[in-house]
Amino acid sequence: MGNVSIGEHVRANYKSGVYIGEIVEDRGESYLVKVLGVEKHPMQGDLHHPKQVDGVFFHERKALAKFEKMNVLKGAVFPYEEGIPNYKESLLKAIDRLKEQLSMKDTEFNKKALNTLENLEQREYGKSYYQ
Repeated sequence: MGNVSIGEHVRANYKSGVYIGEIVEDRGESYLVKVLGVEKHPMQGDLHHPKQVDGVFFHERKALAKFEKMNVLKGAVFPYEEGIPNYKESLLKAIDRLKEQLSMKDTEFNKKALNTLENLEQREYGKSYYQ
């Protein structure tokens, strides 16, 4: 992690997603980061039992919404020097990358994760807070 200050743009790993954001507050061991873009969409399924479908609760994970705030441990926050992406465009690109990754291998997990992601896309990502 490089040194970052309030107001600076960062790349932050949060749960199983990666976001572009702005430091809002230093909270000691973590930063409060405002989401401005999505670099990697969160993975679907049970993170404690990766790639499994049977006998696990298959979680549906939405990307954080535009301007949503997240507490991120300082070790997972990195300076971001590039231009800030359009939130909606970055979300759609992140979804497409995950779909492509899931489509590369025909497994039960990938099928279920792809179906879950497509349902999320249709049901949630048209709402105003994802624009």
